Amino acid sequence: QVQLVESGGGLVQAGGSLRLSCAASGSLFSINVMAWYRQAPGKQRELVASITEGGSTNYADSVKGRFTISRGTGKSTVYLQMNSLKPEDTAVYFCNREQFSPRREAYWGQGTQVTVSS
Repeated sequence: QVQLVESGGGLVQAGGSLRLSCAASGSLFSINVMAWYRQAPGKQRELVASITEGGSTNYADSVKGRFTISRGTGKSTVYLQMNSLKPEDTAVYFCNREQFSPRREAYWGQGTQVTVSS
């Protein structure tokens, strides 16, 4: 089992910044991808950004140039630096970890609310 603990959400004005953190613990496999998803009211959950254990990143078009995903030194923590926030970034943000060896497993955090006021 893997536990994901998120922190860093909150209320910010448009144009502001927030940094989300997600710490993974438990049975961690080395081959993995960590990601941030978000879900706004009435909408489907969508991928925001992902990062492999080797540091390769992927971003949703809507956040490119504004958000940066990174890993901590021990690689079990992932961060999402969010700059130039817009009201449409308002959502619950979820941390996700997928592990692939010796078997495929996926885990989710409890979610953290990000609210951007106009």
